[in-house]
Amino acid sequence: MFTNTRAFSSFAVDDMQKAKGFYGQTLGLRITEHAEYGLLTLHIEGGAEVLVYPKADHVPASFTVLNFPVNDIDKAVDELVQRGITFERYPEFTQDEKGIMRQEGPYIAWFTDPAGNTLSVLQER
Repeated sequence: MFTNTRAFSSFAVDDMQKAKGFYGQTLGLRITEHAEYGLLTLHIEGGAEVLVYPKADHVPASFTVLNFPVNDIDKAVDELVQRGITFERYPEFTQDEKGIMRQEGPYIAWFTDPAGNTLSVLQER
């Protein structure tokens, strides 16, 4: 049924102007604003798109909504810190001084957008 359908992901935020600045300026993603609908589209390398929509009673997801693969996680974390990003710390994971978890799986560090949604940068081993 959906073999030839181009699916996309979406998530909510509570303030579209903050989201626009964060995703477009802080993270440097190419975005399209759909003013007539109050929506944003995040354009991800490779042709993927993510829809960001407003929700007045928004509650941040309890999981990571968007992951950014990088070649050098240390460099990515350092650059994001310079852009004002604070990395999350989780008691169930051992993270280094930068907030990077380097145990099993990919190296990963989590941060949040202005609406409290969790994002990550990750590097395959």
